[in-house]
Amino acid sequence: MKVKKPVSAEAHQWFTPSLPGRTRMAKISVMGSSVGYWVYEPVEAPADAPTVLAVHGFRGDHHGLLRIADHLPGMRLVMPDLPGFGRSAAFESEPHTVDSYVEFLHGFMAATGLGADTVLLGHSFGSIIASHFVAADPDAVLKLILINPIAAPALEGPKGLLTRLAVIYYQVSARLPERLGLAVLRSPLIVRLMSITMAKTRDPQLRRFIHGQHHSYFSAFANRDALQESFRASVGSNVREVATRLALPVLLVAGEKDEIAVLKDQHLLLSELPHGTLCVIPDVGHLIHYETPEPAAAAIRTFLEEPPA
Repeated sequence: MKVKKPVSAEAHQWFTPSLPGRTRMAKISVMGSSVGYWVYEPVEAPADAPTVLAVHGFRGDHHGLLRIADHLPGMRLVMPDLPGFGRSAAFESEPHTVDSYVEFLHGFMAATGLGADTVLLGHSFGSIIASHFVAADPDAVLKLILINPIAAPALEGPKGLLTRLAVIYYQVSARLPERLGLAVLRSPLIVRLMSITMAKTRDPQLRRFIHGQHHSYFSAFANRDALQESFRASVGSNVREVATRLALPVLLVAGEKDEIAVLKDQHLLLSELPHGTLCVIPDVGHLIHYETPEPAAAAIRTFLEEPPA
């Protein structure tokens, strides 16, 4: 397969003209790591517009949630690159585990002045981090939004084979000499195969955009150790293991055709949440944030308009 480089100029058609004016980037030190984060201010919104702290998924960075932010112009969104990814340095002395990322969120919120009126959002691996954060500190945020949540152990069900293949891929890359291992991890061909597997849209332009996003940002990790540790964290935990401890209102936004976070598991997760709501978006898989940001944003707005339980 010949992998074409994305044409960055094409990306603009997937965002509104107002997004750049809402955007500012900053850096901060958390747990000894330099962390890049982005703030998207609301457009003509009331002073009490909610602030949403958004946590991206595995191998990605804040770019993956840009279309969601773009479709929420009435809200303030704060989106860091997790340590080890994008513009954020890896942890210096901590392993890249769920517990470390939970500790990072505590430090990040304190350093940026985000209080208990914050809404926490997590996509995919970010859903694991966000749910474990809330389970450890139930009063830290107001509400919880999980997009494509990882609702069951990674080796269970129909997705088990895909996970086992991914485990082999990361194990092989870890055993190779570092330079060769990094080349395997950053292989454009493998990144494109991952992208093709996850994309469900039949729109050729949207598929090209998605592949371009993955090509540009899926390999922007700090080093091999950080990626390997984060991968083990992503397949070693799930949201359902802490579901009963999530006493605040929780919105699950699931894809009907998600092969990584399958719909059956979303219903099981919902049944264990004290105050859960499930929104299922048809004809989309694990890339709700790229393929169907409009209905996802609509579900988020409706959820945040409801008073807390």
